[in-house]
Amino acid sequence: MDPIKNKIQNNSKETRQDLIGKILSYSCILLIVLVVLSIFFFVASKGIATFTVNHGNLWTFLTGKTWNPIATDAKGQPEIGALPMIVGSFGVTILAALFATPFAIGTALYMTELASKRGERLLQSVVELLVGIPSVVYGFIGLSVIVPFVRNHFGGSGYGILSGSFVLFVMVLPTITSMTVDSLRSVPRFYKEASLALGATKWQTIYKVILRSATSGILTAIIFGMARAFGEALAVQMVIGNAAVMPKDLLSSASTLTSILTMGIGNTVMGTVGNNALWSLALVLLLMSLLFNILVRLIGRKGRM
Repeated sequence: MDPIKNKIQNNSKETRQDLIGKILSYSCILLIVLVVLSIFFFVASKGIATFTVNHGNLWTFLTGKTWNPIATDAKGQPEIGALPMIVGSFGVTILAALFATPFAIGTALYMTELASKRGERLLQSVVELLVGIPSVVYGFIGLSVIVPFVRNHFGGSGYGILSGSFVLFVMVLPTITSMTVDSLRSVPRFYKEASLALGATKWQTIYKVILRSATSGILTAIIFGMARAFGEALAVQMVIGNAAVMPKDLLSSASTLTSILTMGIGNTVMGTVGNNALWSLALVLLLMSLLFNILVRLIGRKGRM
C-alpha cells in the first residue's frame, strides 16, 4: 500500500509541467508589465525635466507658439511652445480619419455583404499589401505624387497638413478597413435574417441593422486608425514641410510632434534643455497613445452594454 499511497500523494509529471507552465506564463506577464512601466517612467522622467530642471513653464509649453528651446524669453524661460506641433498632429490625424472612414466602411461592407468569395479574397489581399508597405515608400510616393498634385491644384508649396493627411489617409485605410470587417462579421446572422424576413430590403438591412449593430466596433476601428496616424513620423515628415510654426491653413508648411522629434533628437546632447524639450514632446505622444487606448476601452464597454 505504501507505493500506491506515495504515488497518490506525490505530484505527477503532468502536475509539475502545469506548475512550470504557470510560472513561465506569470513571469512573461510580469516582464511585460515591468517593461511598460519602465518605458513610462523613463519618458516621464525625461519629459518632466524640462519643467523641473530647466524651469520651463507648462502653460507656455502647451499654448506657446514659439519653438526654440535653446533660446530664452524675457522671463528667462526656454521658448518651448509646442502648440504648433500639437495642432499639426491633430490636424493631419483628424483629416486622415475623415478621408479614410467612408472608404473603409464602404470597402468593408462590400467585402462582407456584396462581394463574391473571389472578390473578397482579392480585396483582402490588397488591404494586406497596403499594411506591408514601409512608411518610407509612402513618404516617397507622397513626395513625388501628392506634393506636386497639391501644389498644382490647390496652390502653395505643396507641403503642408493637406499633403500629410492624404499620405496618412492611405496608411490608416487598411487598419480601419480590417477592423471594420471584423466588426461587421461579428454581427449575429439572425439580425440580418430577421430584418429580411420582416420585409426590409438589403440596403435597409445594411443601414438600419448591420451598421448600427457594429457601431461600437467601427468607432474602435476609427480610434485605432487615428492612433496609428498620430504616431506616424517618417512619411509625414517628408511631405508636411517641417516648419515649427502655427499653420495658417491646410496648404502652409507645418510640423507634427513626431516630425520634430525625429529631426531633432539626433542633434541634441542628452540632458540639455533642447533634448529635454524633445522628451517632453515624446511624453505628450505617450499620453495621447494612452488616451486613445482608454477611448477604445470605453467604446468597447459601451458596445457590450
